[in-house]
Amino acid sequence: MSTPRVALTAADIRADIAPVLDDLRAAAARRDAERRHPFAEIRRLADAGILRYRVPREDGGGGASVRELAELLIDLGSADSNVPQALRSGFLVADGLATGSLSGHRRATTLQRVLAGDLFAGSANEVGGDPGAIATRIVRDATGLRVEGAKYYSTGGLHAQWISGSAIDPAGDVVTFTVPTDRDGVVRLDDFDAIGQRLTASGTTRYEGVAVDPGELSEPGAPRRHPTGSLAHLVLAATLAGIAEAARRDAVRIAREVARPIKHSTAARSADDPYVRLVVGRIANAAFTARAQVVAAAESLDAYWAAPDEAAGIDAVLAVASAYVGAGEQALAAGEQIFDIGGGTITSREHNLDRHWRNARTVANHNPRGWKTAAIGGFLLADEIPPANGLF
Repeated sequence: MSTPRVALTAADIRADIAPVLDDLRAAAARRDAERRHPFAEIRRLADAGILRYRVPREDGGGGASVRELAELLIDLGSADSNVPQALRSGFLVADGLATGSLSGHRRATTLQRVLAGDLFAGSANEVGGDPGAIATRIVRDATGLRVEGAKYYSTGGLHAQWISGSAIDPAGDVVTFTVPTDRDGVVRLDDFDAIGQRLTASGTTRYEGVAVDPGELSEPGAPRRHPTGSLAHLVLAATLAGIAEAARRDAVRIAREVARPIKHSTAARSADDPYVRLVVGRIANAAFTARAQVVAAAESLDAYWAAPDEAAGIDAVLAVASAYVGAGEQALAAGEQIFDIGGGTITSREHNLDRHWRNARTVANHNPRGWKTAAIGGFLLADEIPPANGLF
């Protein structure tokens, strides 16, 4: 791990990660086909200070706005859609340093870890049982407290130095624990088997008698409607916008370099066929719209943090929900329409073009779009506030 610079601007970080994005972009299709995680590239991003992007300048960060973060996330997603999602927990942890939701010793510890280039993962979800039920337990033995249980969807877990999770403590209360991933008993599995986003390191984490210090425990915050939580969904929306842009880039390349005109086309080259141009234009429109929606939602979050009040908070929550739904629709459309550029040739596994749709479908399934859309309508029609839960 490299020694972090004392002073680092948002422009510095952008410049340092640019070559990493180039490398991610160049090999994304092949990695997806071969199920190879971008371990080296994500480590380079961390060493370049990517999690410091929105950390305040006075704390050694880049001081970026939410809009600037959204644009960075879209560019990451365009290079490789697995990467912004794999880093999502880290961006959320670092955002606590920018928004003031962390204080005291917890803030100082988190800042030290972020400045050192550490990465973070969360492991809240469990399979089986009732929705939201927690089977993971913190038990006490002769040596102290230990975590026993298993979590799924531990996104970014294979890259992280720190991982958090929820458990029931000996008193029967729900607590959050944070432990280093190299501690004895932490077992991280690469068993995520979704149709897309296979390289987000979102598999199982088992806690097999993991020692946990009381100082590594905290009470989870009560569910609430708050723009801080909406950032998690903005990361997903930005990932979807990045997928649409990646589909646009591939559409242009395929039309220019791979596809051939159909027999009765008047064009000598596929790129000159008017219907191919129509399809590429539609995909470009989808990418442009998705980016615009995500950026607009990010600006709503910036407006909230500039003047926090309930009305601005609700506006931001609804804007992020709308961006998630809209970017998902645009990414899915772009991923499907790309096959209208050519015939059977472009369905070859060599091109791996189906990854755009598969990845978009997987990200879009994180939260029910119907619930988000209906909540927007409920607010507009009946002033109903979105529910205070993890979907908003």
